[in-house]
Amino acid sequence: MKKDSSPPNLVSNPLVRWWKSLGPGIITAALVFGPGSLTITSKLGAVFSYDLLWILVVSTVLMMVFTGMGARIGLATKQSMLQTFRQRWGKWFALLAGFGLFLVTASFQAGNTIGAGLAFAETFGTSTVPWILFISTAAISLLFSRSFYKVLEKIMVIMVGIMLLSFFFTVLIAKPNLLEVLGALKPSIPSGALLLVVALVASSFSIGGAFYQSYLVQERGWDVSSSSQARREAFTGILVLGLISGMILISAATILYPQGIQVNSASDMGKALEPLYGNLATHVFMLGLFGASFSSLLGNATIGGTLFADALGLGRDLNSKPVKLLISLVIVLGAAIALVFGRLPLELIVFAQGVTVFVVPFIGIGMFILANDKKLMGVLANSRGAQVGGILGILVLLLLAITNFNTIFLS
Repeated sequence: MKKDSSPPNLVSNPLVRWWKSLGPGIITAALVFGPGSLTITSKLGAVFSYDLLWILVVSTVLMMVFTGMGARIGLATKQSMLQTFRQRWGKWFALLAGFGLFLVTASFQAGNTIGAGLAFAETFGTSTVPWILFISTAAISLLFSRSFYKVLEKIMVIMVGIMLLSFFFTVLIAKPNLLEVLGALKPSIPSGALLLVVALVASSFSIGGAFYQSYLVQERGWDVSSSSQARREAFTGILVLGLISGMILISAATILYPQGIQVNSASDMGKALEPLYGNLATHVFMLGLFGASFSSLLGNATIGGTLFADALGLGRDLNSKPVKLLISLVIVLGAAIALVFGRLPLELIVFAQGVTVFVVPFIGIGMFILANDKKLMGVLANSRGAQVGGILGILVLLLLAITNFNTIFLS
């Protein structure tokens, strides 16, 4: 596959330079923002109004910190991060990290698959089964196209753009109470919200997405000379993710909360767009649900398959057959779990968190150690602010792990 090896900062037009470089950050944002995020943010706004908006701010900042680490590690090293793990801590640690992320993505993949299926099933009043099979087959077919990365990037940018504009104009029309919105930035957790809060943080603060950012910048052929641009565009993608999530929560809090709509179906979530689209709101929302689901389905499978292939020593080239087969395996596993359980993404998200209990915190710690290594990173090593943010992020990951362990094994 031909890579864009020219540093993005050599393009003369600033707007063109920004647009050309946006791919990796947008891909990370799109694969993190799936139907689980859409469901959870809608439900939080509908049930708890603006009260938990601060959680999104914290999750977005932590995601930016670790995505920045991933980008800088990718720029500073010629080999993949898993290969760096292998050199530093041995093949078993690299294999555990790669297989752990494979399990995480395979688990979350079920939510992506059923979310994409629901978008069509609720629109046409049918079962999700044929749509799950059709969408999974289409995703695998797209995977085997020659320019998979370029096609993936374009799909992500278009779908994220549709969601961003739809909810932006909805918020403008709905006119939320700005004083209440600002007041919600004060940390507090209402009674009965803990499970949803844990699910929201787990779905929006994705170590897998941050980890894979190192692969994306290397896929572009970027190096240390592109560091400022690469970090800026990685942050832009995550900021877009945070803005979309925040606007969905605000829309649900402004429109659904006063009506007492609890968000028990995709159609309920679609009512948040009624100020903008009227009777077409549900149909437009289904398009957004499909966009969030399908973009995450592709991106999530790409992460799991690529990292597992790399951990097994099979390489990381998106055009190689072993990588494509393992990416396909993630898609197939997601479809199988979706067909067996057939539950809403929120329930599947909670199930998926179970496999993160022992793996994800250690991967985050590994990233943090590498990004702090001045011998490895040179001028791209963690700044003092990144060190503080990294420690806070690791504490959050450990807290999520303890909460999940208690919920799954002790409750």
